[in-house]
Amino acid sequence: MSGFTERIAHIDMDAFFVEVERLRDPSLRGVPVVVGGAGNRGVVASASYEARRFGVRSAMPMAHARRTCPSLRVVAPDQRAYGMASRRVFEIIRSFTPLIEPLSVDEAFLDIAGLRLHFESPAAVADAMRAAIREQIGLPSSVGVATVKLLAKLASQDAKPDGVLVVPAGTEIAYLHPKAVRALWGVGEATYARLEQLGVATVGDLAALPEEILTRRLGPSLGAHLTALARADDPRPVEAGEGAKSISVEQTYETDLVGRAVLERELLRLTDRLAQRLRRAKVAARTVALKVRFDDFTTITRSHTVVGPVDTAHDLYRIAVALLDRAAVGYRPIRLLGVGGEGLDAAGVPRQLDLAGTGWEDLEGAVEEIRLRFGDDAVARASLARDHRTASEPSDRGEGGDPSCP
Repeated sequence: MSGFTERIAHIDMDAFFVEVERLRDPSLRGVPVVVGGAGNRGVVASASYEARRFGVRSAMPMAHARRTCPSLRVVAPDQRAYGMASRRVFEIIRSFTPLIEPLSVDEAFLDIAGLRLHFESPAAVADAMRAAIREQIGLPSSVGVATVKLLAKLASQDAKPDGVLVVPAGTEIAYLHPKAVRALWGVGEATYARLEQLGVATVGDLAALPEEILTRRLGPSLGAHLTALARADDPRPVEAGEGAKSISVEQTYETDLVGRAVLERELLRLTDRLAQRLRRAKVAARTVALKVRFDDFTTITRSHTVVGPVDTAHDLYRIAVALLDRAAVGYRPIRLLGVGGEGLDAAGVPRQLDLAGTGWEDLEGAVEEIRLRFGDDAVARASLARDHRTASEPSDRGEGGDPSCP
């Protein structure tokens, strides 16, 4: 018996951070809620559907969100709680199929073709997964199912909140072509502006254009890519066994950061958090990325790929500082700083031997054990412990000694 023709499912948790908070605080149910920074420069990380009805969206400045919805409840993020909930969600998904490609903590592609012997339809698979997550954890989710990844992801968005949508084989074009061209992967602001000049508003408009026109205006690679997607041609398989593509941390500051000493101290704080998240995910990064947003909202990124993967705050901080040098930020005021790890390897992958024998992995491993047992605040780095301000209230005073010292 052959498998399902609509073999690709995309599962996406609904307002994941908000719903995890509602499990812990039932008073948040049924009211407009966001998770994010509470200060004037905070940003919405996740918005409930009650808040979205007022126009509140993810990545919106918190001050704008409060003006948009005066009754808004704001909850500070708890990444540890979201990580624990994510692990439980993926355990349930893996009980259905091992063919999973995680995209983030709250979404993944699945290949469900082989479940044809256990379920009567792709919709039945999706319903069973959603029911298991709801019953065992108490969280809502939405699932899209189609013949290809592009359509499965679009379908999961259309299924929200708390629903299922299957795009049957043979109806791909009818489903895809009425959609706004922005729905296609690869259509950012610059590309959209060029497509607008060609009179393209929908995917159907794009599909009607000769490919040579697109390649001439957008370049051969992007032109061919968008032409294929407009035909629902997306041959990418579910890459099972791969974890999250990246892990990052960032901070938007109430007061702009100015001065090298302040930036280095905040980089230390961020790399300490990043190292903690990498270790708890049991991965290490082959590429370290730095993100800087200035007071005029100009944003730059810099990255560096290392010979062997890293997961200690010591190594991450050393690389991040070098990237800061490359960024040449000078004394420009900075409103957001972020550090990320990309190209993640499992913790068990062999690594380059450190002949210097610094012992940082053992030391930070011991620190992590203490934090897991007694809480994240049980151990702090000396240069950060001497600074009693919160991360959103930076000082321009420098610290003596090696800031990477724990």
